[in-house]
This record gives sequence, C-alpha cells and structure tokens, in this order.
Amino acid sequence: MSDSAASTSAAAFCAGLVREADFDRYAATLFAPPEKRRPLLALAAFNAEIVRVRSQVSQPLPGEVRLQWWTDLLAGTAHGGAEGNPVAAELTRAIAEHGLPVEPLTRLIEAHIFDLYNDPMPDWTVLEPHLAETEGALISLTARVLAQGAAQASDAVEHVARHAGVVVGVARIVARLPYDSARRQLYLPNDVVQRHGCDLEQVFSGQSTAALRAALAEVVAEARKHLDKALQEIADLPAAVRPAFLSLALACRDLDRLAAPERDPFTPFERSRLATLWTLWRASRSKPFR
Repeated sequence: MSDSAASTSAAAFCAGLVREADFDRYAATLFAPPEKRRPLLALAAFNAEIVRVRSQVSQPLPGEVRLQWWTDLLAGTAHGGAEGNPVAAELTRAIAEHGLPVEPLTRLIEAHIFDLYNDPMPDWTVLEPHLAETEGALISLTARVLAQGAAQASDAVEHVARHAGVVVGVARIVARLPYDSARRQLYLPNDVVQRHGCDLEQVFSGQSTAALRAALAEVVAEARKHLDKALQEIADLPAAVRPAFLSLALACRDLDRLAAPERDPFTPFERSRLATLWTLWRASRSKPFR
C-alpha cells in the first residue's frame, strides 16, 4: 500500500471509529470547515481510544500499560512508533500539521487513569480539573485547529474551554450513571453524595432515592453555572473557533432532560442521531447556542 493510500485508509478508519464510538463529536465535525475535519476526527479518535481502555481490560495494570503506550508515543519513545496504528498515525499528523501542543494530550491520558480504578471522585476541586483536562482539553485543541490561519488561540479560548469541559463532562457523567454505577464506579463528587446522605450500595444497585436525586440536582445546578459563564464569554471569541463549542448545545439540551424531576436517574439516557444533528445544526446558526 502506498503512503498516500495508507494515509487515506487511516483517515477513514478514524472517521468510522468516531462515528460509532462518539457520534456527538463525529456530528460536530460536520459543522466545521471541510479542510479541518480530518485533524478534528484524529483528535476525537484518539480520545475514543483512551476512553475505551477501561472497557477493554479487567484489571487496572493492563489498562495503565495501554495508556502508557500513548504517553510514550507523544513523547516519541513508543516502541514501533505510530506504524500500524491508524489512530496514532492520524494523531501525529494532526499534531505536526497544526502545531498542536502535546502537553494537553498527555494530561488527558493521565486523567483517564482514574477510570481504571473504582475510587470515588473526592469533590469538586478534583472533578473540575479532571473534566477540564479531558473534555475541556479536547474543546481547546479543537479550537486551536479551527483558529489556525484565522486567529491564534488565546487565554480567553482556554478559559471558555475549561468551563465548557465541565458542562459537557457533567452531562456525560449524569447520563452514564446507570452504566458506571453497574460497575461500581461513581464520578459524582463524593462530598456532594455524602452531604445528601446517599447510600452508595443503593446507588450501585440502581436504586433511585430522594437523596440521590438531590445530589444530582446539585451537580447539575453547578454545571449550569459553568454553562452560563461559557455562553456569556463565547460571544467575545473569534467566529472561527465557535464550532469547537457546539457540544455545549447538546449538553444544555441533555441537562434539561436529565434534571427532570420525574426522571429515574437509572433509566438509560438516549438521544437519537437525528436529534443530535438537529441540535447542532440549530446551534451552528444561533449565536446564543441555546
């Protein structure tokens, strides 16, 4: 296979992976300039590879080994480099062509080591940086790709990305509660859970209680504070980077549904692909993103 054919194959592999593993991010790339979609899909495919390590291993150590390979790749010390791994090949290409910093990607990997263990998320002072270094980092890097040639990434973009990362991350945490609790993992801040008197065994067994719903309401309310700040500040950002924040529209919609008083938090949360595309389309044409 020629280098050109291999490159095209790697790009197609990443697109397929993201479409199946993370349709939200795949759909969001459709509203970015066509020439930017390939590096954006590379970033999303890399994230999908990191996130799914937890489901591919039964013990933490093999998971840490897999994550370490990606860390070594970014440091240029991985055995075999990116050869034979289409996601790695596309990621290194995106880094080189768009001058992306490696440090946020490395911190993202380190943050996901938490996924391999069933330790409780202590409190907001730990959860917020965790979400900023995972969801927020992807938004920030997406903005860097979109800004190239139009406007340089700024501290303002980074600041909004951190807020947006918390919003998107909390929406995902609440939506994934049935799945995570079934494997005895909880990303909700433990101090909030304990303050409301939640019994963790009831949570892990899928029992919807008033205490759990109160804890979820507090977490969602905190996320909405970040949402308000992000939406207020997005108006001042360069137009070129706005597509990086389209995920906020999905998170805003999801938080409204997830916080409905009558909803059982252990009911699997679903959003159709049509609803995803419609929400993103409307947000792409609406300045407020709501």
